[in-house]
Formats: sequence, C-alpha cells, structure tokens
Amino acid sequence: MQQVKPKKALGQHFLTDLGVAARIAATVDGCKGMPVLEVGPGMGVLTRFLLDGGHDVTVAEIDPESVVFLNRNFPELSGRILECDFLKMNLAELYPGRDFCVIGNYPYNISSQIFFHVLEFKEQVKCCAGMLQKEVAERLAAPPGTKARGILSVLLQAWYDIEYLFTVNENVFNPPPKVKSGVIRMRRNNVTALGCDERLFKVVVKTSFGQRRKTLRNSLRGLVTGIPLPDIPIFTRRPEQLGVEEFIELTNIIAQLRNQAPEQ
Repeated sequence: MQQVKPKKALGQHFLTDLGVAARIAATVDGCKGMPVLEVGPGMGVLTRFLLDGGHDVTVAEIDPESVVFLNRNFPELSGRILECDFLKMNLAELYPGRDFCVIGNYPYNISSQIFFHVLEFKEQVKCCAGMLQKEVAERLAAPPGTKARGILSVLLQAWYDIEYLFTVNENVFNPPPKVKSGVIRMRRNNVTALGCDERLFKVVVKTSFGQRRKTLRNSLRGLVTGIPLPDIPIFTRRPEQLGVEEFIELTNIIAQLRNQAPEQ
C-alpha cells in the first residue's frame, strides 16, 4: 500500500501506534448517535477505529495526497471526505441544526486556531477530543493558579469541562515530533449564557493575559478611560489566578465602570 509522505508545511506527524489510535478514538464513545467530524485524518489510522466503533464519520483533510489515499482505502467514506481547510469551514452548514463531535490528531502548528474555531460553534459541538502538543493540551485543561493557564484555558472552560487524559511519546509518529503529545477531551457544560457581555469578556481575558506578569490593575487600566479602577482585591491579582466566574465578575466591573466614565 502506497504511503502518504509527511509534509512539514502542514505539520504532519503520522501516528503509527494502533493502540494509541484506539485509545484516542474511544474518547468520543460517549458521542454515539451524533455525527463525528475528524480533522486531518492523514492516512486514516484514527478513522479506521472511529468507523469500527460505529460512528457516523466525516473527515476534513487539506492535503490532496491524503485525500487520494483516503478515497482509495476507505470506500465506506464515499461522499464524506472533504478536501478543505477546517479553519475555513462553516460547521453549522455542514451539520445544520445538529449536535456533533470533533476529533483529530491536530497539527501542532495550528492547534490553538482549531480550538478557537470550535468555540465559534460551541452550541453544536458537544464534545471535542484528540491529540495535540502536550504543552498546549495542558494549557487547555489548566486550572486556576497554574502557570500553564492562558487565554484558551479561560475561554474554553467557560463553555466546556476539559480533561487531560494521557501523554503520548514522540517515538510513535512518522516523523517523530520534537515534543511529547497530550490527549484531551472537552465536553459541553450546561452554561447557556455567561451573565456578562460576552464580547467584553473575551477582550478582558485576552488583555489580561497579554500582560500576564502584571497585576490586573495595570493590565486592564487601558479598558477604562476617565475613571480610576476601584481599590478592590481582584485588581491586585494576576490573570492565571482567576477562574471563569471571577473573569465574569471582572467583566461586569469593567462594564459598569465604562458606563460611569465621562464621555470623551
């Protein structure tokens, strides 16, 4: 069987360990009854276990050589092999009015962008799982008070319960990456609204972590003009110390101050 040549420009590191592939595929076993979208299937090592598990699988693959390989070797996926860039996909059009799951061995070079894109369709993506660079996987699941915590930690944890499941060593890939990998699973929580201005919430989170070594008083003062930030304990803290609820509280404080500020 002709193999696909890994392409550095696409961040391709093909998983060769079938045991690991089976474990990753099993992370969405709770999604039975929902369609599953696999991102970047490559030569289908994960795809095979998803199909054997009875999932309704569609795959999105940007590499033309991989698309040819998949069409040749997975006839059961006829019509469900999409040659496209996942980051440009309108997932609501792919699954109109339906809940679905996303899974993949995600390219390290765009993994953060992938999860930002998933977040745009949070009302339909009930589960998102898969493998990415260990450092990024740890960041997504990082609880308050840890150095790994960052922008994606807070934005995703507002809507999903996130588990870091297991670590994968470098020697089970072709070619081996220079870093270890981590497998995570995100399950949609019961939150329907944050209780704050969600646009401002994103701005507050991104601005806070944009200067993460500073206290929130120093990093957020630019969001409010013409009025000083109040002397309250939350502004003496640093962003990685805050949970989602505290960022919501902070957002509401900033919104209130903006309403009080004199017009410029």
